[in-house]
Amino acid sequence: MRIAVLRERAAGECRVAATPETVKKFIALGATVAVEAGAGAGAGISDAAYSEAGAEVGSAAAALKGAGIVLAVQAPDPGDLKGADKGAWVAATFDPFGNRARVDAYAKAGLEALAMEFMPRITRAQSMDVLSSQSNLAGYKAVLAAANVYGRAFPMMMTAAGTISAAKVFVMGVGVAGLQAIATAKRLGAQVSATDVRSATREQIKSLGAKPIFVESVAGIEGEGSGGYATEMSEEYQKAQAELVSSHIAKQDIVITTALIPGRAAPRLISDAQIATMRPGSVIFDLAVAQGGNVEGSAPDQVVEKHGVKIIGYSNTANHLAADASALFSRNLYNFLSAFWDKEAGKPVLDEEIGDAVRLTQGGAVVNERLKG
Repeated sequence: MRIAVLRERAAGECRVAATPETVKKFIALGATVAVEAGAGAGAGISDAAYSEAGAEVGSAAAALKGAGIVLAVQAPDPGDLKGADKGAWVAATFDPFGNRARVDAYAKAGLEALAMEFMPRITRAQSMDVLSSQSNLAGYKAVLAAANVYGRAFPMMMTAAGTISAAKVFVMGVGVAGLQAIATAKRLGAQVSATDVRSATREQIKSLGAKPIFVESVAGIEGEGSGGYATEMSEEYQKAQAELVSSHIAKQDIVITTALIPGRAAPRLISDAQIATMRPGSVIFDLAVAQGGNVEGSAPDQVVEKHGVKIIGYSNTANHLAADASALFSRNLYNFLSAFWDKEAGKPVLDEEIGDAVRLTQGGAVVNERLKG
């Protein structure tokens, strides 16, 4: 089995879908790995490092020739995959709901698209979950970026010249990114509070030493929610949450929003009126800005100032930690393919539970049930 790793084509994308570590592991399985020259440059990985790991390094055309599997961070245009085997697998992130045209193009090209963001939230797939690995880094980076813009210290400092109060940080949405944001802010010495619509997160927030802020008058989502994700809430809950947030947010120095709903635009958590209640010099980091934003007025990769409050957010937050993000993403891909590797066949053979979940296209058709409706 020949595995091709291409340089990312998406503008500004610095991550890479395989590292020398995973190249060695794929070769140990019996695969041949071909890497396009310069593929790892953005993540600090040289062509020589890939060669030393046993990969063939050359042009994209040379890497693709005869490839049965193509690995990528963001799925390339099918036109960039000429030379790969008919029916070749492409394991990457596809944004299937936001870019349906690309999914249809993969079907038309006869390629088998495997969307890593559709990995089911089950125990045995945890090591394959790219959303979790990248969100973890994004939550960390969000706090550091907000701290950099904030312009004040995070921890309480007692000095001969007087005392500096600790920064107050409020995290909205306690998934993987939110939990890491809480942990990072605590390590920096901030006073941290957090909220979520899922009841199970209350104890998770407490376990990290933060204060849970929850709507008590209206029931939220019991337990973890569907697959660990939140769903759109009732108007009654949204109204109660808005009132709670309005009273709490006015006292905060930094707010990190992380709420996403799969297949939907990001829910609006903070309005312009609520921003106006915050102290000048406060900072909001919108981790969902690329999906429409949790914060009114946020814009990808820009610092927007409203009512003296700075609103920031990256279109690709994990990309700002490209080396670590690549290491984790590539391990997710290796864990995924190696778990199903059939030594006799010399290639992976997916089972129904995970295969049906991630497979978007096969045999010239869109086959994923989530995209058929």
